[in-house]
Amino acid sequence: VQLVESGGGLVQAGGSLRLSCAASVNIFSLNNMAWYRQAPGKQRELVADITRGSNTNYADAVKGRFTISRDNAKNTVYLQMNNLKPEDTAVYYCYASGRGASYWGQGTQVTVSS
Repeated sequence: VQLVESGGGLVQAGGSLRLSCAASVNIFSLNNMAWYRQAPGKQRELVADITRGSNTNYADAVKGRFTISRDNAKNTVYLQMNNLKPEDTAVYYCYASGRGASYWGQGTQVTVSS
């Protein structure tokens, strides 16, 4: 299973970005998909996840600002990020679990300027 992220970039505080994670397999075959992020000098942390049944879960820091969604027909998971803050600056990673293993994408940089 390969996961390829896209959509990162530089944005001003208050702006929006949409990240995409394209999977090389039918994502309905995967149990759970998620977005994690890692800021410089910090541990990788869960941002949001979504189950096969589209149940979602968010970190407190992003609730009300970020939305995770999935398009099974396109084998893609999205992270819509609104009202971005400088503390959202990090490398964002796509994650998937299923088929007896877990998988990570290569990451995409999100930088929010103040």
